[in-house]
Amino acid sequence: MFKNVGELEAAIMDYLDQHNAQPKPFVWTKSAGQILEKITRAKQALESQH
Repeated sequence: MFKNVGELEAAIMDYLDQHNAQPKPFVWTKSAGQILEKITRAKQALESQH
């Protein structure tokens, strides 16, 4: 897709410029407690696989 690193860097910078032209604030949809509970469950699931 890209012929060299320079082309890839240019494509990334172009994407960022376009994306940041009209930024939208991030809105949390879960409480901190809900997020931490999910992280705890994910950690337990990963640790139980080993």
